[in-house]
Amino acid sequence: MADRKKRLLTGDRPTGKLHLGHYVGTLANRVKLQQQYECYFIIADLHMLTTKNTPDDIKASCENACHVVLDAIAAGIDPYKATFYLQSAIPEVCEMNTLFQNLITVPRLERIPSLKEMAASAGRAEMPYGLLGYPVLQAADVLCVKSECVPVGKDNLAHLELTREIARKFNSLYGEVFPIPESLEGEVGTLVGTDGKAKMSKSLNNAIYLSDDAQTVAKKVKGMFTDEKRVHADIPGTVEGNPVFIYHDAFNPNKEEIADLQERYRKGTVGDVEVKEKLTIALNNFLDPMRERRAKFESEKGLLEEFIVEGSAKVREEVKQTVFEMRKAMGLASVWNRMRRKVEKRQKKQQKQNQE
Repeated sequence: MADRKKRLLTGDRPTGKLHLGHYVGTLANRVKLQQQYECYFIIADLHMLTTKNTPDDIKASCENACHVVLDAIAAGIDPYKATFYLQSAIPEVCEMNTLFQNLITVPRLERIPSLKEMAASAGRAEMPYGLLGYPVLQAADVLCVKSECVPVGKDNLAHLELTREIARKFNSLYGEVFPIPESLEGEVGTLVGTDGKAKMSKSLNNAIYLSDDAQTVAKKVKGMFTDEKRVHADIPGTVEGNPVFIYHDAFNPNKEEIADLQERYRKGTVGDVEVKEKLTIALNNFLDPMRERRAKFESEKGLLEEFIVEGSAKVREEVKQTVFEMRKAMGLASVWNRMRRKVEKRQKKQQKQNQE
């Protein structure tokens, strides 16, 4: 149909609650895109295993998956229109991963720069086989639901390009099964952490979470890094690169207030206390609507799990059909069917002989 929405796939690993950095980097964009696309959100617990695979990590992923869904809903994703699903609940995607592995070479995977960075950030001296194949499993994720669009930042363009290569090679070898997914490149922002030293991260304990209450936000803002050279309020301070003002620009809609604070900060006529107090107000005003949506969905026990389970069941039926089309195109189904028919013919012949 001409008015059919294109299908979009994106998602998160279930490693914990989402924070303001996630909102700036991905969630805000997803909320906008859901109006234009049929959205599928993968909870990528198999990808999580490349860096977090202890029994405790896996056990925690159940609760974390619900956190991911709840944070997305709180941010504005409509759970009755979007589809959330658990990657490990779709075993057929592992079969697709196996079939795709033979369409790509190890040197091609080794040229993807982000894999080495991921291994280093996870403290891995050597790259696990699963991490090297991470982009191939990503290709299976994208293509299993025949996604036509994938939102990516510059860091992940290489991953999507590999998916496109795999889809083209499969279609060329075996016949047209997959659409060639397009990238949706947008401004994928990053947000410095409250410590001012690195981008906001769960592991660095420098994050303000979407689920933090007002008091927690106030406490974290109070302890934020500012201009380390400014030991007194009457000393002119630096606005550029100052985390407190970065947060003001990102989350405070009152541009006149920001401009006034910046001017007085540069002159040394406003203290960090006032700047932070106004940031606390702005952040809590920003998070309050999310808190209301969160409370609504969190209060219904089992509802988040229901979104995931029903979404996973829906996706699995689609992926079964995709795998059927793959096997048929490759000829794998006919190999098995020829063998099975010969065995059936032989068994019928033996049965007839025994009856005689």
